[in-house]
Amino acid sequence: MSLIVQKFGGTSVADTSKIQAAARRATKMHQAGHQVVMVVSARGKKTDELVRLAAEITDDPTPREMDMLLSTGEQESVALMAMAIHQLGEEAISLTGSQIGVVTDSSHMKARILSISTERMRTALNEGKIVIAAGFQGRDKDWNITTLGRGGSDTTATALAAVLDAEMCEIYTDVEGVFTSDPRIVPDAHKIDSISYDEMLELASLGAGVMHSRSIEFAKKYKVPLKVRPSFSDAPGTLIAVQPLEDAPVVTGVAFVRDEVRVSLSDIPDEPGVMGSIFTRMAERKICLDMIVQDVGTGGVARVSFTVPESDLAETLTAAREAIDSIGSGKIQHGTNLSKVSIVGSGMRHHYGVASRMFSILSEANINVGMITTSEIKTTVLVDRNQCEEAVRVIHKGFELDCLPSYCFATNENISEGDQSESSILKQNELEQEIMDQLSNMEDIVVSEVLLDQSQSRVTVRNLPDNPGICSRLFSVVAEGGVSVDMIVQNMGEEEQAHISFTVPRSSLIKSLELVESLLSEWGDAELSHEAEIAKLSVVGIGLRSHTGVGQSMFSTLAESNINIQMINTSETRISAVVDLRHGENAYRELLKKFQLA
Repeated sequence: MSLIVQKFGGTSVADTSKIQAAARRATKMHQAGHQVVMVVSARGKKTDELVRLAAEITDDPTPREMDMLLSTGEQESVALMAMAIHQLGEEAISLTGSQIGVVTDSSHMKARILSISTERMRTALNEGKIVIAAGFQGRDKDWNITTLGRGGSDTTATALAAVLDAEMCEIYTDVEGVFTSDPRIVPDAHKIDSISYDEMLELASLGAGVMHSRSIEFAKKYKVPLKVRPSFSDAPGTLIAVQPLEDAPVVTGVAFVRDEVRVSLSDIPDEPGVMGSIFTRMAERKICLDMIVQDVGTGGVARVSFTVPESDLAETLTAAREAIDSIGSGKIQHGTNLSKVSIVGSGMRHHYGVASRMFSILSEANINVGMITTSEIKTTVLVDRNQCEEAVRVIHKGFELDCLPSYCFATNENISEGDQSESSILKQNELEQEIMDQLSNMEDIVVSEVLLDQSQSRVTVRNLPDNPGICSRLFSVVAEGGVSVDMIVQNMGEEEQAHISFTVPRSSLIKSLELVESLLSEWGDAELSHEAEIAKLSVVGIGLRSHTGVGQSMFSTLAESNINIQMINTSETRISAVVDLRHGENAYRELLKKFQLA
């Protein structure tokens, strides 16, 4: 008998009629022969109401008592849901996070899961009951109630699906599924039938509000198929699963984060240990850095820039000042009124010229690009906030996402009825124990591999005019010349000048230099430089941006080996750094040891 987890968000249980509709979905699935675990959020605006009540009492409630208060919202929902299912003639039991056995650390209001017990849930399921679990909450080792922070119910659902080895985790929400962009901004955006974990992880981290990135991290780590479905109809929704077919579209979606700020540390020493010091200060304050770019140093100094949510600016500037004081030199600058816009697509792995096309689209709309980062499946740019929505619309139209074809994924076995054999039950128990053994570090840093690429060269163009069309012109010429570009980093310099570095196959270096050289006369004081022999190191994993210690660990390890970093590039699943080729092998070995992969 297969097990299905169904999660219902606040809008899906906002009133009694919606609670009854959710109950009917669960009983229908149960009557079809499946074991069912429901994960339920607080009703509608209940959490907001509780926050307002606390504010009427005190301006500074303790995090522990806020967790006690906020957890009551889900307790109300699960009890009402159990009553609705009983009214339909089925057996059900409602359980709080603590009663289930969701054990977390003691970080109130943003706790991370340490372990989950399955015994009580398994007993209830084997008795034929529907289990109704309170999302968003757990308890620490001292039995204090904790909450999981933003997206906590999604996290609960995917975590339960993982530990119970569920056949499917269905996320019911008030939208039809995952869209190619925000339909409120792009009227022609349409629903995506299927999407990969990596694509969804990037989109979630970039502000696509259907699911939170932590829940996607769980799903990818434990290979839980997810389906985002509308609670108001029987539409199939969007499947989030292992991998796309080879004919997956080059670009799947366009996402944006509206309220970003840029922080730049300039005139810092171009030497080992500097990046490690900066990232240590940020990690100590749990600051999640978004775009991180370091361009190639010159004259013994370097410049690193990164973006953070506008709400984190004050804390970030404090950490940056501490880093500058520790380093002993440098200047801090910041820019506001900025937005981050990204294209995401698994098909980008097998096509070159995608970034060039994006830059051309923006140039034609007279939208200037402030910073650039790239990864295997994502290209991100920083633009003025007042041009954010226009940038999203023109990119969506330029990549023809309004007519994106559907494509499907291979998923786990089909959901089916029937009893399990004794051997399959034994296999399930073994798998469940294996997952349970991993839960002690369920939300720890997950670095799956370290990669070393010694086949590339670096090209740098400094002192470019900070005008629309520069990136388009540069990378269009390179692409038309048949050169495949890997990493692209654009940082902002002094006096409205931009510096761009990119990597190419070493066999294409001479061709790349000839192509760029032909453009220099157009750009006044632009300077071209290169390094033929570089090594690109990449730390690959899940949720690396939200785990602030990954960059700190990577850069500190390189510093301890006296290895200087030339370029930095980041995404949700990868942090890459370029170093001198002579240090590549040693750096690779040290990183393997650091992340216990040797």
